[in-house]
Amino acid sequence: MKAIAVVPGASALRLVDRPEPSITSPDEVKVRIVRVGICGTDREEAAGGRALAPTGRQDLVMGHEMLGEVVEAGKTVTRVRPGDYAVFTVRRGCGKCMPCSMNRPDMCRSGDYRERGIWGLDGYQTEYVVDKEQYVVRLPRELETIGVLCEPLSIVEKAVAEAIQVQAARMPDAAATPDWLFGRRCLVAGLGPVGLLAALALRLRGAEVYGLDIVDAGTARPAWLAHIGGKYIDGRQSPPDRARQELGPVDLIFEATGIAPLEFNLLDVLGLNGVYVLTGIPGGDRPLNIKGAELIRRLVLGNQVMVGSVNASRDHFQMAVDDLSHAYLKWGDHVARLITHRYPYTDFAAVLQHHASDEIKVVLEWQNTMSPYSLLGGRL
Repeated sequence: MKAIAVVPGASALRLVDRPEPSITSPDEVKVRIVRVGICGTDREEAAGGRALAPTGRQDLVMGHEMLGEVVEAGKTVTRVRPGDYAVFTVRRGCGKCMPCSMNRPDMCRSGDYRERGIWGLDGYQTEYVVDKEQYVVRLPRELETIGVLCEPLSIVEKAVAEAIQVQAARMPDAAATPDWLFGRRCLVAGLGPVGLLAALALRLRGAEVYGLDIVDAGTARPAWLAHIGGKYIDGRQSPPDRARQELGPVDLIFEATGIAPLEFNLLDVLGLNGVYVLTGIPGGDRPLNIKGAELIRRLVLGNQVMVGSVNASRDHFQMAVDDLSHAYLKWGDHVARLITHRYPYTDFAAVLQHHASDEIKVVLEWQNTMSPYSLLGGRL
């Protein structure tokens, strides 16, 4: 079968042949890959950045944002059956620590985890994949066009859930409020796919959402945000010190820029007792000068919390499926407009090495979605 592989540490992309995997134990699921999303991590790998090939191999099959169709299920599998659409999670546990033993490798304590398509395990940019049932999540068939968004949305789900849990544990009124986010003022910084999906999740929970970026207001990302009820802020006209004057203090900041100076400057906008969750990972190693005393005073005197969040568990993938279903019911085909570019997998080199100016999310298509199972109708 075909697969897209990279040699870690080198910008050497190629289409390779790999043996088609087979089910070897009763708890395994075989999936035919339909499409795979491309993100900054993939492009970093393609440029020679952080990646690790499986033990004994020189190259790594890429891809971690996938949607597939189940073609075979082991005899003990109950979560999915042939014909279902499904996604697999990304991280695999170390086998040593308690969180990993509880199927929470996203909170691995040893750091010896592996990640499909990123670190030590082949990914999903290929025709077929086999994995354990504990890593699979089923999708309703009506989500076929947007199900590939589950992985980036799972990152959002975890980050938002952690922010809510932190507030519920420390705020006297939060535990008594059925939906703490309802009516709260939230700022999403960075309107890439993760930022826009964060806006979607927050709007579904009734939050008042502002999106900060440095693109023109009439372009695709601000327009997508406006359609779901968010309000756009151009960071070129309203930097953080001015944004607080225009917005007032916000209850929650969701950061998805990966720009270290901005990540600290955004604290100017956070209100008393606010929570700030960071998901962006800055690149480079340039030193950063910050006013340390002022920063600590602000956090302490303002009862503020900063939380870093990465990766996601199977439960967060399920939350992503649920929210995509709700979003589809609320906004219909507008959700699918997050995917601005779709290419056949044979165009992988150009897609991984170039970023279109009007791109939000790009995916590689691996199959004609009208499979024999699709023609039979499947199940909801």
